[in-house]
Amino acid sequence: MPLTEQTRAAAREIIARYPEGRSRSALLPMLHLVQSEEGAVTAQGVDFCAEQLGLTHAEVGAVATFYTMYKRRPVGDWLVSVCTNLSCLLRGGEDVYQRLSANLGVGHDQTTEDGTITLEHAECLAACDYAPVMTVNYEFYDQVTPDSAEGIVDALRRGERPAPTRGGPLCTFAEASFQLAGFADPRPDGVAGPGVGDPSIAGVAIAEAGGWKPEHGVAGAPPLTPLPSTAPPAAAPQTKVN
Repeated sequence: MPLTEQTRAAAREIIARYPEGRSRSALLPMLHLVQSEEGAVTAQGVDFCAEQLGLTHAEVGAVATFYTMYKRRPVGDWLVSVCTNLSCLLRGGEDVYQRLSANLGVGHDQTTEDGTITLEHAECLAACDYAPVMTVNYEFYDQVTPDSAEGIVDALRRGERPAPTRGGPLCTFAEASFQLAGFADPRPDGVAGPGVGDPSIAGVAIAEAGGWKPEHGVAGAPPLTPLPSTAPPAAAPQTKVN
């Protein structure tokens, strides 16, 4: 099916944000836009972006296949990403993933039979301070356990939208992709919620309590890595030759 007129109008709006002659800079949001309609970056979506931006199919495809947020086949309404990188792995991330895989009956990058939930391993979700973490459409659920993660997924299957630990309220994958294309969430509370909690600033609190300063070390504190000197090297002594 051809892309809708709504998507085409949104594409024109995206391109208009960039200076004349620089429209290729709109490629990343354009890819999110076509993904918001088709659930993935399809061959049709690649062709559309190439046509609108004056690029080749190969140029667009190279970008679309480089970033993991652009999906090569349609995902469900809910993209469940479980971090299994080191910090989360050591705190049970793999156990969370295996529980969800068994619950949903799918493996990595697979979608449930009803087409609603896609499960994936995530290499890092940039939230090591809250390990283990998972996201649903890029909204965070912190310090999950196999039981709590399963409860979140079960709620999604019942048609509910469980509140993320922090950040805005949950939205569908299509809605999230449209926002990533640069369009504001129309919901009044769309950007509500704290993004930083106590674990994120624990190091700051420890430093303040110990009186540690970035410019010098303190007795009992870990040694600071010395910064390389920017001064010019001293001149070598001159040897007088008779």
